[in-house]
Amino acid sequence: MELLLSGFTHALYLLFSGEKDVYTITLLTLKVSFTAVMISSFIGLPLGGVLGLTSFSGRRFLLVLVNIGMGLPPVVAGLWITMLLWRSGPLGDYSLLFTPPAIICAQVLVSLPIIIGLTCSAFQKLDSQILLHLKALGATRSQAFLILLKEAKIGILAAIIAGFGRIMAEVGAAMMVGGNIQGDTRILTTSIVMEVSKGNFEVALALSFILMILSFTITFFLTFLQQGKETR
Repeated sequence: MELLLSGFTHALYLLFSGEKDVYTITLLTLKVSFTAVMISSFIGLPLGGVLGLTSFSGRRFLLVLVNIGMGLPPVVAGLWITMLLWRSGPLGDYSLLFTPPAIICAQVLVSLPIIIGLTCSAFQKLDSQILLHLKALGATRSQAFLILLKEAKIGILAAIIAGFGRIMAEVGAAMMVGGNIQGDTRILTTSIVMEVSKGNFEVALALSFILMILSFTITFFLTFLQQGKETR
């Protein structure tokens, strides 16, 4: 208990003392996390809508792949991204390995299946009569999709929350593709692992409290948005 209290006190000190390294790590964490969840949502919402609303050959196989991807171990995702970005890899000429974009790629890979799968589930739960009514009214595909998107907004926001949670908790892939370089690719999760390996449990606890505060604040906002819209 004393160690937890000391870690929480140290977290407050780091937040309000103007510690440059802590602010750099925190801002980079927010930057890569928001970028990754936006990319995953931009790709995942339409794909989830297609899988949830249409029927075509190979759909079940794609759903199996999505469900497998939802449980993809982060270190596997990190390995795949590393192989792609390695100097001798397909994307090695772009020199992206051990940079923030590499971390974003890994985070997208682990969160995208979650957003696709939960979005698909949200669309599948819609009343089938809604689509028939939209067709009868002559709505175009884009108009129908936007209306259905609004109808499924509760489940879709849940998908985004789950994807964001996976991103914020990710450490293995970020460590592998980012290298945990100070001032460049060091984020909160990788910093916690590093401090634990050095035996600095007080600093690790402080960083963990900062991470939890960020996660709680952002998740609270998204949940408030989700439930607020539900009651209207």
